[in-house]
Amino acid sequence: MDQSTSVFITQLAPGFERWSELLDLIMRSFASMDGVIDPPSSAHLLSVESLRDKAGRETVFLALQDGRMAGCIFAMERTADVYIGKLAVEPELQGQGIGRRLMRAVEAFARSRDKPAIELQTRVELTANHATFARLGFREIGRTAHEGYDRPTSITMRKELA
Repeated sequence: MDQSTSVFITQLAPGFERWSELLDLIMRSFASMDGVIDPPSSAHLLSVESLRDKAGRETVFLALQDGRMAGCIFAMERTADVYIGKLAVEPELQGQGIGRRLMRAVEAFARSRDKPAIELQTRVELTANHATFARLGFREIGRTAHEGYDRPTSITMRKELA
């Protein structure tokens, strides 16, 4: 059964106070990467305060299911595109279309800002993510290395919007 039909996507509203819950969602969603990606996820550097600051600079969309946070995505408007970061879906709800709906919300946001594309980065080791993003219309445009690494650690992917 596709439970995502009962999921409501909304933009983070002024006065939002559920920062600890949002941080916990991100940490649960990114936990499967521990011991898989090198260097470790930047999610480990987040705190309630830094998350609040990040949300002040970026647009955040939440997926809510019966009032519970089911997912989130951060969208940073740049000159030529919108950058997607911290896409997170509750582990037990993954594979039900919530991430796809969050991505569509960012696409609509980018179009409303007259941005021709959306861009993201995914780790080299996360091959399932590469395939998922490719199915959503993204293509690889480059590889970068985190500071201190002499090999690519991230793949940059871009989706041109019609």
